[in-house]
Formats: sequence, structure tokens, C-alpha cells
Amino acid sequence: MNKDIEHNLMTPGHYENFPVGSIFLPARLRAPIRAIYAFARSADDFADEGDDAAAVRLAKLAAYHAHLHALERGESVEHPVFKALQPHILKFGLPYPLFHDLLSAFEQDCTKTRYAHFGEVMDYCKRSANPIGRLLLKLYGDEDAKHQAWSDGICSALQLINFLQDVAVDWQKNRIYLPQDDMAKFGISERQIAEGRCDALWQQFMKGQIERARRMLQAGAPLGLALKGRIGFEMRLIILGGERILKQLHESRGDMFQQRPKLGWKDWLYMLGRATFTRQPRAAASTSCGSGGCGH
Repeated sequence: MNKDIEHNLMTPGHYENFPVGSIFLPARLRAPIRAIYAFARSADDFADEGDDAAAVRLAKLAAYHAHLHALERGESVEHPVFKALQPHILKFGLPYPLFHDLLSAFEQDCTKTRYAHFGEVMDYCKRSANPIGRLLLKLYGDEDAKHQAWSDGICSALQLINFLQDVAVDWQKNRIYLPQDDMAKFGISERQIAEGRCDALWQQFMKGQIERARRMLQAGAPLGLALKGRIGFEMRLIILGGERILKQLHESRGDMFQQRPKLGWKDWLYMLGRATFTRQPRAAASTSCGSGGCGH
């Protein structure tokens, strides 16, 4: 897991940057967000940490499914993660299928290590990342369908950004989340990833991957202005954090092998300023972010 300030940024996927009770969020939301995080983090660890065989990992995740089903039936569960989560599920009406979707993504990590095309990657994002955004909107009391669509775009983009950050890290776990057909078009082999070779073909390949994630993030960016108050501020920080990681990937020409992109204090100064002094831009004034929702 990333440390310090990075805990407050970007979502989902591997929960490295989950907004764990961020100081920018209203105090009433910090406990439920921590409970959701504890569920997601512990379940993700079943899939990622330790030396357990796949069958053992899947059994642990199946037990989490069973605990959720027990809560759905109104039964009490003694497991500390679910004891902490249950009152928030009841208070905010959090949908159980979203929790099951997260578990299904972690189960997939136990058995699937390659993705044939971008459609398969997006199917994974739909279950590994998008549920977090929808759970947060539910906590905010926001049922707007357009906001949910924007949230899905942001969460999927952040998951893709995480994949681009962690190409080398995931390789060590024998996972490649990059679409195999895109790799083949540029003659990118698994051996090249293993060697950490950032040649001209890799740079061109990564340019397309970065731009695709950027477009998706921008498509959801209006949510940063649609949500008001401290919640909106937090969302703008999350979006801007994703943009800064993409900027670093772009400037390094996709060479995350030498240095994994991460947010530093200069990034934070920029992000806090942009998130604070944002306003709805005039159409003629749009620049790098077509939506304007991130504050650009």
C-alpha cells in the first residue's frame, strides 16, 4: 500500500489510494468509509498477499460471500469486518450486490492473469473499481443516474491508471492487465516487460494506453463540480490525483520500470490549489480537460 498522502487519492482496484476517512470528508462519513475500506482491503489481501494456493484464497473469499448473505438474511455475524460494516449498510441502504461484485473481481485475480482485449479489462474494472464509487455516492445520498455514470468513468480510469503504474509490480505476481491484442499490435512481448525495456515501441504503446485512461477520466470529471461542498472537493482531488499520475507517465514516456509514478508535495500543492479555486469554466476557455469538472 502507498503511504501517507496517497491514501487519500485514487480508488479502487487494489485499494492503494482509497480515501480512508480523509480529513476533507464530512466527519459523519469517515466511519462508514473506513468500514467499506476494511472489507475491500482485507478481501483484496486474500487474493494478493501471502503464499496460499488459489483454492485457499478462493475459500476465504467464499466465506466473505457467505457473511454477506447472512447479513442479507438479517442474521448477526461475529466477524469484526462485518460487525463494523452492518450498521452502515442498514443506515445508508448500501446495495449488497456491489460488495459481491468486489469479491468476484478478487476471485478473478486468483485464477485469471492475462486479458485478451480491452473489453475484458473493462469487465474487471466494472467489478473491481466501479462499486466503490457507487457505494460512496450512496453514502452521499446521491441517486442521480448521470452521476453514477460519471463515477463509473472515474473509477474505471483510476483502475487503468493503477494498472499502468504497476506494470512491473503486477509482473512480479505473474499478472498482466494490459490488453494482449494491444500489446501484439506494437510487438510488445512479456519478455520485454520482464526486462523492463522501454524502447520506442513501448513508448508508442504506452502513449495510447495513457491517452485512453485520460479520456475516460475526463469523461467522468463533471462529477467534481456536480458534487457540492467537501464531498465535491474530495472528488476533485481524486480526479486531479489521477491526472498528475498520468502526467508523470507521459513525461517518462511510459517508463514505470525505472520509477513508479507517485504523488509528491509539489503535486499536492497544485492539486489543493486547483480543487479549491475551481469554477465552472466558459466553453471558450476549456483546455486540457474537456469537461472542466476537475477544475482545469
